[in-house]
Amino acid sequence: MSENEISRAVVDAAIEVHRTLGGPGLLESIYEEALVYELELRGLKVERQKTVPVFYKGRRLAADLRVDLLLEGQVVVECKATSASSPVFEAQALTYLRLMDLKLALVINFGKQLVKDGISRVVNGL
Repeated sequence: MSENEISRAVVDAAIEVHRTLGGPGLLESIYEEALVYELELRGLKVERQKTVPVFYKGRRLAADLRVDLLLEGQVVVECKATSASSPVFEAQALTYLRLMDLKLALVINFGKQLVKDGISRVVNGL
């Protein structure tokens, strides 16, 4: 499955989760858990709260990176649940992609009235 195919499945699943749970107002962890379930129903391999080692000049740092979701080993998904968007969300996702040597991340902010307005696509080297 390509990154774009995974991305389409994630967007569809996020819309379903947002619609089923009744829109914004819940904790990020609730949306994340529901999204994991919805993605698994769609046959995707999902790793939740995936820890990734971080290296600095060849030395592994004590603190690991933790991404919300890693799908099919290819696409990072960061879940948010806030009414305000911030460019920091996309910058964070891009840093994750660079550290993990991946190409695509989605930032999904379930705090928006329409979740489609809270989805950002972040690319690394595409």
